[in-house]
Amino acid sequence: MTTLNISPLFRTAIGFDRMTRLMDAAAAAPDVTYPPYNIEKTGEDAYRLTMAVAGFGPDDIELTVKESALFVTGRVSQSSEKSEVLYRGIAGRAFERKFTLADHIVVDGADLRNGLLHVALKRVVPESLKPRRIAVNGDAPRAIAGEQANDAQPGDAAQAA
Repeated sequence: MTTLNISPLFRTAIGFDRMTRLMDAAAAAPDVTYPPYNIEKTGEDAYRLTMAVAGFGPDDIELTVKESALFVTGRVSQSSEKSEVLYRGIAGRAFERKFTLADHIVVDGADLRNGLLHVALKRVVPESLKPRRIAVNGDAPRAIAGEQANDAQPGDAAQAA
């Protein structure tokens, strides 16, 4: 495996340490393929995570959001019936998947239907971070911080000098 050294990129960048941690985590993450999942963009600021969790019920799955990460954990409860399984093709093993969430992504809800777990996610940007238009007034001059609001003319400063 080739190691990529990106430290020269951070010589003039400040505050990108989170990106470095994400890249390190992606490189060190094991190649887990169970359970399979899809990530879909359902709207401008809406996403859906769909996981194939056949054999799991609503009480067997736990969703947790912690430190900008979504953890999906599944543990099959022991069935009360004692039957002999001749062939097991439906994997019912326990799992834990971690999905890193971008800034301002929140979990909007979850639904389990037909063996598929659907997790709705959306981007909720606070009003203070949204772009806003500032009105430009041009009718009457206003005093700017540090200046006095008097009726001085532009030529007055030249005459005083």
